Amino acid sequence: MSWWRRFFGDNPRGAAKPQRLDYLSEALALERQGDFDAALTSYRLALRDRPNDPRILQNMAIAFSRTGRMDDAIRAYQRALELDAGLSGAHYGLAFLLLKRGDSSAAGEHLDAFLANAPAGEEGERWVRHARETLEHIKTDSDAGAVPERE
Repeated sequence: MSWWRRFFGDNPRGAAKPQRLDYLSEALALERQGDFDAALTSYRLALRDRPNDPRILQNMAIAFSRTGRMDDAIRAYQRALELDAGLSGAHYGLAFLLLKRGDSSAAGEHLDAFLANAPAGEEGERWVRHARETLEHIKTDSDAGAVPERE
């Protein structure tokens, strides 16, 4: 086959075909660099390829949180939990966003759900301890009739 035909798009056998980008890996790398807006673009592209992937939605929620888009973060966490109700990280993240909004009752429910399916190991224990302490504060404030302050 001539170079002319290859140049104008006639793909001969054995020629390399363009490969689809791994948008999720790209988004994670951008997050590690601190470029959360660019990461969100890559997460959106990853979600287009896999629209029902709760982990992509959970990662998007984290990036939305880091860029101050709390309403978008809450929606992304809620959608992730619609797809996988046992996604403990989404329960954890959503709980603290709801606390910032002043919705301690719903936050407590999500902390309970997180603790029911908490991650194991030394790193997980840190999050479990924080969730338990926060839940205790919610219950104490509720028992005292106090309304938690917004941050």
